[in-house]
Amino acid sequence: MAAHRLAAIIPKLMADQLQENHAREIREQVCGFFLHALGQIGIDKAFKRNLEYSRGVLRIGQDLLPIASYARVTVVAIGKAAHTMAQALNAEMGPQAGIIATPTQPEAMLPGFSYFIGGHPLPNADSLKGARSILRTLEGRKHDDLVIFLLSGGGSSVVESPLDLEISLDDLVATYRVLVHSAATIAEINAIRKHLSAVKGGRMAQAAYPGQQVSIMISDVPENALDSLASGPTMPDSTTEADCYAIAEKYRITAHFPPTVRELFEKKQLEETPKSGDAAFVRSRWWPILSSAVAEKAAAEAASRAGFAVEIDHSCDDWEYTKAADYLLGRLRELRKGVSRACLISGGEVTVAVPEKPGIGGRNQQFALYCAEKISGENICVLSAGTDGIDGNSPAAGAVVDGTTALRAETDVKNALRRFDAFPLFEKLRDAVVTGATANNVRDLRILVAY
Repeated sequence: MAAHRLAAIIPKLMADQLQENHAREIREQVCGFFLHALGQIGIDKAFKRNLEYSRGVLRIGQDLLPIASYARVTVVAIGKAAHTMAQALNAEMGPQAGIIATPTQPEAMLPGFSYFIGGHPLPNADSLKGARSILRTLEGRKHDDLVIFLLSGGGSSVVESPLDLEISLDDLVATYRVLVHSAATIAEINAIRKHLSAVKGGRMAQAAYPGQQVSIMISDVPENALDSLASGPTMPDSTTEADCYAIAEKYRITAHFPPTVRELFEKKQLEETPKSGDAAFVRSRWWPILSSAVAEKAAAEAASRAGFAVEIDHSCDDWEYTKAADYLLGRLRELRKGVSRACLISGGEVTVAVPEKPGIGGRNQQFALYCAEKISGENICVLSAGTDGIDGNSPAAGAVVDGTTALRAETDVKNALRRFDAFPLFEKLRDAVVTGATANNVRDLRILVAY
């Protein structure tokens, strides 16, 4: 009798094992799509595509800059990719000089540059020192000077100087924490940052006036909101004081600001940022050379080569993460009806409201874990990860889940979601996507496949 029962059980065990092996292969394949995308967003490649230096003339996009005609050329690099961008510029033009403000210490510093290791996602003392050094360097630029700005994601916290001198570093950190932990979009967060800052929202361009300015940009913001990149230090600001008051009211965050900042909002004393008519922008140009579109296209090409029918969908950019997940899973299921293997690519970011005492995780792992519940038992795999290699306060870039994840977790997924504590679960399952910091950032990438 026991032998008959065993004979009945063995085929099911074998089928379950085959299903798990197939699911693991799909997870590895989807991770491969993400890694391929990372390989295609190299900063050196972007510079080679968009810059050329020949016979003393630098071409950036459609601009031709006769470098020898300028009395001084100064480079100011800000953000997660600052060091790498400066390296790439040196590779095209030869050694340059200026300031690099970045959140991570490079293995070797470039000669001729002063380095400041600013904080991210919250400013630190070097963020203030870097801002002061940049403002001092830009002061006194003349009409025949050229300033080359190299801007990338993370610049908002890496370089900072409050307009109101009563706002201390501790006040800045507290304000940033309130903004980052709210459910506000990056554009909304940066609108407020701009109006509190002496370097954001075009004020760095004012400091460099009347020198000629060109900004080379690696974008981690929506395509239609370039002035949000690093909080738009060199661009006319499209947001207003009134927008800031409305955003604070929308997310009910004024009461959570430190007193020095709260008073500015309660008394409506924010200072307006420079707009497009300001003289500082007459001789300014801006060239985005790398964005999430490049990563999306690369991931789509990899999935297509693997036999998936692929679609790219930007509809949920800056949506709340559960709403975005429900939408994308719905779209994927619709795509799956017409083909045997479907893939949906989504770039950009989702928003999360972080609890006061969060666990270890980030918005990408939160998104993935939420999806794990929704796809349990289905032949669906979802990866969500940041191209900067950093997701929240965790050591991961994101995570990958499928229809087996909720069962394999053997724990309360809802509780991990509530506590914003997804990383320990993914680390245990070996489904955290860990790349290390990439010194680059073109927003997050979500890859969903049905098979």
